[in-house]
Amino acid sequence: MLSKDMNTVLNRQIQAEFQASYIYLAMSAYCDSLYLSGFAAWMRRQSEEERGHAMRLFDFVLARGGDVVLLAVDKPNPKFGSPLEMFETVLNHEQNVTKQIHDAYKKALKQKDHATEVELQWFITEQVEEEKTAGDILARLKMVGKDTATLLMLDKELGEE
Repeated sequence: MLSKDMNTVLNRQIQAEFQASYIYLAMSAYCDSLYLSGFAAWMRRQSEEERGHAMRLFDFVLARGGDVVLLAVDKPNPKFGSPLEMFETVLNHEQNVTKQIHDAYKKALKQKDHATEVELQWFITEQVEEEKTAGDILARLKMVGKDTATLLMLDKELGEE
């Protein structure tokens, strides 16, 4: 059984995962408006992945006898600047999600809630991958600079992943 505090923390994490999904979906639409279909496809895949994370936690809370309370997500900004600026936003967002997961993990440790510790360990590992991927794409965008031909090559690559 989840403690009331841990239930609240996990509901906030579900919200954060749905928020991430919503942001990535808005970024996908924005990329599509820039005719960057590969970036748009990549962002859409990220949106679906984040929704999957939210649902994983949703099911975990229910399996532990907790109450899922879906909290509102904020409307994302419809404009994200250049692809470089957008991926700076992506990396920053992923780092914030990582911090939130770490805080939840610390609470689980303090409460000796081993089942939640194990579940959150999966998310900690996942966030290492999320931050690395976003950081790698950001580094490549910095290398690209204003070279549109190379940007289009990266766009094609991201659409094929």
